[in-house]
Amino acid sequence: MTEAVPAARAAREAWRDPALPAAARVADLLARMTPEEKAGQLAGYWAMPAEPGEPVAPMEDDFQETAPSLDEVVAHGLGQLTRVFGTAPVTAAEGVARLRGLQRRVAAGNRFGIPAIAHEECLNGFMTWGATIFPSPPAWGATFDAGLVEEMAAAIGSVMRAAGVHQGLAPVLDVVRDPRWGRTEECVGEDPYLVGVLGTAYARGLERSGVVATLKHFAGYSASRDGRNMAPAPIGPREFADIMLEPFVMALRERGARSVMHSYTAVDGMPAAADESLLTRLLRDELGFTGVVVADYFGISFLESRHRVAGARGEAAAAALRAGVDMELPTVRCYGAPLLEQVRSGAVPEELLDRAAARVLTLKAELGLLDGPPPPAGTEPDTDAPGLDAPDLDALGADALALDAPGLDPAGSDAPDLDPPEHRALARRVAEESVVLLANDGVLPLASGARVALVGALADDPFAMLGAYTFPGHVGRGHPDLPLGVEVPTLADALRAEGADLRVAAGGDALEPADADITAAADAARAAD
Repeated sequence: MTEAVPAARAAREAWRDPALPAAARVADLLARMTPEEKAGQLAGYWAMPAEPGEPVAPMEDDFQETAPSLDEVVAHGLGQLTRVFGTAPVTAAEGVARLRGLQRRVAAGNRFGIPAIAHEECLNGFMTWGATIFPSPPAWGATFDAGLVEEMAAAIGSVMRAAGVHQGLAPVLDVVRDPRWGRTEECVGEDPYLVGVLGTAYARGLERSGVVATLKHFAGYSASRDGRNMAPAPIGPREFADIMLEPFVMALRERGARSVMHSYTAVDGMPAAADESLLTRLLRDELGFTGVVVADYFGISFLESRHRVAGARGEAAAAALRAGVDMELPTVRCYGAPLLEQVRSGAVPEELLDRAAARVLTLKAELGLLDGPPPPAGTEPDTDAPGLDAPDLDALGADALALDAPGLDPAGSDAPDLDPPEHRALARRVAEESVVLLANDGVLPLASGARVALVGALADDPFAMLGAYTFPGHVGRGHPDLPLGVEVPTLADALRAEGADLRVAAGGDALEPADADITAAADAARAAD
């Protein structure tokens, strides 16, 4: 615990005055901070990391090492809390309690009492157990309806904000260039204008709800060679500007989104996380972006382990900070001690540390995170307020994350409704407006009693309806005994509800069906209308 600030001194500290402009508050606060405290604002912390052997981010297993404990991380302040709701299954009540407790520990751990920005994934809705699941971005593109996409994003943001979340890692503005690319389902489509219009609408809706939108992945990611994730992007300056950059230009023109996430890829041999011409000269000097650039998960570390343009963590940190990456996500690895060593040695000017910390603190000022009342004189910060106890997350095991764990209230009095009827109805509207009928040879509408064959491994599987950024698809598969959390009828269920005389021949493996599966499918098809 840090010593409390005497009330008389706190009253004289300009940064505590919400009436002052954010720039004046941040300048006053930075002048009081040590380099360690500035670096703390650039760091993320993954509050509930996955169990060993269950990575929930690309190439996470590059780093066979123990993540720092929360107590280690918060000693000088903390920039971000990563996916308290979206890493393991928790109810709304438990997630709210855990986030609140973590924020108490973060604020109590630094001498300024500043909490962290909490972020979550939200591409298919708030990615947590039991939240409304919305259609994936290709469906947004098929609606051609910017107003509807904005309404959807505002709805998603409203439940996130009610849960205490400040930032959403969406929308994806990558333009599809190769359908083999594994992240195509995160993208709106192949046309940069359509991607820009709908991506801008999503960002506008999320920001309207009070949640920070994060434009990603800046830039060129979806042009990865041979459709491979994280591969180099062999594109020239004209294609980069006209296709890959245009959706970001459209979204940034509105000055709405307050965050941008760098790409994993390398364009012309230069990784985005180390590209000063991309993240500073283009993004800020030309396009006028003034918000916070966050790292894609482990993206700074990948400068060492994947791109091989840095020989150690400190070199990776120096390259990313110089390029313009302000925050390391999901958890601190390079922007802690390795970065501070670079600053102390003179390899990295402290002005760059100040620059990034000022951007983070400005965002925190906009979110009201600098407005907490100073603690009473001569007392420790209050970490024992009723209902706000800080759970010892570092000591929690897998059993404590189970939905039937003792003390886990599925319907806490202050827990937001994550799946209200109006959001379910909105998700249905988006899905219905995304349906495109190219031709009808008389089969539709289905006649009552029509004999229908439904074949394939996904015929009666609810996961066929779920994208990778839904909670059941992203996290729930690692918890096979966990209910989906929301009602998801299968395609077979829906056809039966339409009165079809249905015969289902579901194979065991979508990619490698057995001969018996093929025979059953053919037999079902012969008997069908």
